[in-house]
Amino acid sequence: MDSPVRPAPERALSLDAYRGFVMLLMAGEVLRFHAMAGNFPDNGFWSFLSHHQDHAPWRGCTLHDLIQPSFSFLVGCALPWSIANRQARGQGPAGMWIHTVWRALALILLGIFLRSTHSKFTNFTFEDTLSQIGLGYVFLWALAWKSWRIQLASLLVILVGYWAWFAFHPLPAAGFDPATVGVKPGWSHHMEGFAAHWNLNTHPAHHFDHWFLNLFPRQKPWLFNGGGYVTLSFIPTLGTMILGLLAGQWLRRKDLPDLTRIGFLAVAGLGTLGLGTLLDLTGLCPSVKRIWTPAWVLVSGGWCALLLAGFHFIADVRQWHRPMLPLVVVGMNSIFTYVIAHLWDGFFRANTTNHLNTFLLAWRGPAIFEEGDNAWKILFGLYAPVAEGFVVLSLIWLCCFWLWRRRIFLRI
Repeated sequence: MDSPVRPAPERALSLDAYRGFVMLLMAGEVLRFHAMAGNFPDNGFWSFLSHHQDHAPWRGCTLHDLIQPSFSFLVGCALPWSIANRQARGQGPAGMWIHTVWRALALILLGIFLRSTHSKFTNFTFEDTLSQIGLGYVFLWALAWKSWRIQLASLLVILVGYWAWFAFHPLPAAGFDPATVGVKPGWSHHMEGFAAHWNLNTHPAHHFDHWFLNLFPRQKPWLFNGGGYVTLSFIPTLGTMILGLLAGQWLRRKDLPDLTRIGFLAVAGLGTLGLGTLLDLTGLCPSVKRIWTPAWVLVSGGWCALLLAGFHFIADVRQWHRPMLPLVVVGMNSIFTYVIAHLWDGFFRANTTNHLNTFLLAWRGPAIFEEGDNAWKILFGLYAPVAEGFVVLSLIWLCCFWLWRRRIFLRI
């Protein structure tokens, strides 16, 4: 028997706004704050922006580090709305499961595709954000139909189990050369004592990849990931998505006042952030984004909950929709933004520079150019990197705006 058609649920604008904020942070790499910090080495403003436009080398957290957990958190957060929408359209359990499996596979393959764009062969790695979400998505969907107690218990099992796997794995033997797994001599982020169980490329998740990734066809054997990223991070990433699922279910409760929902979400965010920070400071479990330690799940999940509470208050409770529009335009086409930010930024930059060079050539003649110059350097001097990046970012946003105006939303 077909499922009865139910009224379509209202869309949570806060999720689109938060998602758009995250996508713009990611695409904002084109602003090249690192180059600006190099141009102004004594300027604290550019140094601050440069620091937060890069990942922490190992332990710690920057604003840029919150992009991937926010994206994962929002997948879980949006799932209750997705299920309600499918039920409203009369889709039955079998159809929803087929779509779930298809979506998971599509995300995994899209992540592999994006990691292979600058390679002569398929680069079978699974650390991309989309692949990590895809690997855990079916499990997340299954948990979405369970009670919040089962969801919370599953989160605890994931965090404690993943912690124990690292904690009880033997440390490298005496005389081990870290250079064999890509650790540069003098690397200053090596941890001592109990925290050493989470050092770069000497933990069990790295050993798993050394076996697993070499099962795929490769030009040469896989030895290590230079950044320390691992396939099995999808397991604690599932924990991040469960936190988002719990938050989304909480926000959908209409039996509670708005400020109660927001207050509880903020308190929960501060609590998880505090617990994760405590685990990191004590060395019991370092907070390392690159291998998605349990402490990182809590730290990043806390920040995500706080950001969601803020966006929910502004967009859904106070309904300040107009200020949120630039973010919503991007957030409603997040997959499209993710892909073009990886594939088209160079195209936008090269073509904009070429045509600007032509304009200057016609206006001022060839004498204005010196060896190595381009239009941005001529027009803006030391501010050329951020000026060029602003134009590229604007073009990405305009593509999203064009799709939004025509109600075209690319989804998997």
